Amino acid sequence: MREMTREEELQAVEEMARSREEILSEMRKVIVGQDRVVDLFLIALFSRGHSLFVGVPGLAKTLMVSTLAQILNLSFSRIQFTPDLMPADITGSEVLEEDPSSGQRRFRFIKGPIFANVILADEINRTSPKTQAALLQSMQEYQVTCGGVTYKLELPFLVFATQNPIEQEGTYPLPEAQLDRFMFEIDVGYPDFDEEVEIVRTTTGPSEPELKKVLDKERILQLQELVRRVPVADYVVRYAVRLVRASRPTDPLAPEFVREWVAWGAGPRASQYLILGGKARALINGRFAVSTDDVKALAEPVLKHRIIVNYRAEAEGIDSSKIIQRLLREIKEDEK
Repeated sequence: MREMTREEELQAVEEMARSREEILSEMRKVIVGQDRVVDLFLIALFSRGHSLFVGVPGLAKTLMVSTLAQILNLSFSRIQFTPDLMPADITGSEVLEEDPSSGQRRFRFIKGPIFANVILADEINRTSPKTQAALLQSMQEYQVTCGGVTYKLELPFLVFATQNPIEQEGTYPLPEAQLDRFMFEIDVGYPDFDEEVEIVRTTTGPSEPELKKVLDKERILQLQELVRRVPVADYVVRYAVRLVRASRPTDPLAPEFVREWVAWGAGPRASQYLILGGKARALINGRFAVSTDDVKALAEPVLKHRIIVNYRAEAEGIDSSKIIQRLLREIKEDEK
């Protein structure tokens, strides 16, 4: 892929900001509200990060992901996770075939639904850990191994998983190592009154809107490379690292309330995602530089599933979101 010139980079920044507005405009034809969720989706897309959506049923999580894939001209695959789902149902499997002319038999690999640009892992916690683990190699390495042969996944490749915060009976909570593979945990909340009125009005009518394609695969890959080249001041990097390290109860930087309420803090991947996400957030807002405000804006979705509170915190009604908000108030920035 040809490297952009400086002038092309600046044009691409303008294009990303313009594309964000176009994507939001197209999304509003189908989805009412949820602009913040769409922004986080785009940040994850351009950062090459996967996301976990948490929300009660009926909030259009599946529709949101499939609509965005359509607008971005990406192939889309939905996998419904159930207790009887097997790893081969995700990755694909080998079948024995016989050549009619020669009579020879050979194995042929039949690709599974993982071979798409955007994967929706619906209710990921409803299947066994063995099947959940089938996603790990693809999410980290962008490839699938079957029968000793490795198959590359087509880029861009993103996994968006959903989880229902209620009805936990019969579910398999994702282990911390797998949760850490997700860049963001995104809370999808209820719409407000006016938004819900509009949802009912639009979804009970006869018309289906036509969606315009805003980007394509090649351009998305170029913009993902551009994100990596966004400069970051040292004080911003130091702030992101200080924020993450302060979430670890054994770290000297940890405030007293973290030592009191947190069992496990966030690892180095959180610092990486804060900076990568900050770069993407700056670009989609038309800026070619990252500020600490970008880091602060992404702190909750990046850290929420990486900070594990202890029993004392649970007894006192303290969750990871409250820990993050207090960290943002207490952790100071370096002088510029």
